[in-house]
Amino acid sequence: MKKINKVSIQAQIKSALQAQNAVLVAHYYVSGNLQDLAQETGGLVSDSLEMARFGQNCDADTIIVAGVKFMGETAKILSPEKTVLVLDKNATCSLDEDCPIEDFSKFCDQHSDRKIVVYANTSAEVKARADWVVTSGSALKVVKHLHEQGHKILWAPDKHLGRYVQNETDADMLLWQGACVVHERFKADALSALKAKHPQACVLVHPESPQAVVNLADVVGSTTALINAVKDREEQTFIVATDNGIFHKMHAVAPHKKLIEAPTAGVGADCESCAHCEWMAMNTLEKLLETLNNQQNEIKIDKNITQQAQHSIQKLLDFTEK
Repeated sequence: MKKINKVSIQAQIKSALQAQNAVLVAHYYVSGNLQDLAQETGGLVSDSLEMARFGQNCDADTIIVAGVKFMGETAKILSPEKTVLVLDKNATCSLDEDCPIEDFSKFCDQHSDRKIVVYANTSAEVKARADWVVTSGSALKVVKHLHEQGHKILWAPDKHLGRYVQNETDADMLLWQGACVVHERFKADALSALKAKHPQACVLVHPESPQAVVNLADVVGSTTALINAVKDREEQTFIVATDNGIFHKMHAVAPHKKLIEAPTAGVGADCESCAHCEWMAMNTLEKLLETLNNQQNEIKIDKNITQQAQHSIQKLLDFTEK
């Protein structure tokens, strides 16, 4: 089969986006060519909530989400009147999969005295069941606020992010035991050895990582926070413990700085660092063109679920705008 020319694909995609009044929003973890195309065509490269907010505030009729399924759902929740398409409906997230609504709802019922705070990496149904939806960048502030109000918290789904927030806020938190398959692979002992080889390097860690890895960090933060750290800090070398898809944006904002992938495996492993989400990797230019041409992979959510999830997300939006 003849391989399609990448330039030809990009030209076709740009034409289809314009013809359909569609906008492309891409997550930092998808391939660089999709990130570049989103920016070149007036879209956005960001984290999941900002992708959804951009789609909500733009004039496009259709939002194309290059990411994973829960990101498409979040975009649809904030823009229920718009058509939202993802590139592959099978592109999911371990955190989403680790928190099925039936089990989670029973867990919530068993602990009705607690405020339910869920991470954005969850299904529309789980967001609808929650009192608050938070991001990795806002979780500390929201939980601290709730703790100061005297609330006990039920947290889901990421146990590592939850433990980090709990340690930082001293809040009474009951943690759902989910984890990100990418961030959970980072190894503290191997990271310590790598730090010894690069003593001047700044270590950047996403809080979805295990506590022992977080303890070795100079900066702990969301994808956006880690990108800003590379751009703004004086160090010239950075060891980065998050999905390596982020390196594309980091190189763009700080082209002369050295970036090193944090290790996900010990000595003798075939791959010293294999930190890339297999579901994010399912997003390709070819699938984007096919999605546009066939208007496929549309995200649809029950109206009641949408309204309930909107309420949980809007709490965060209102809180962060104060």
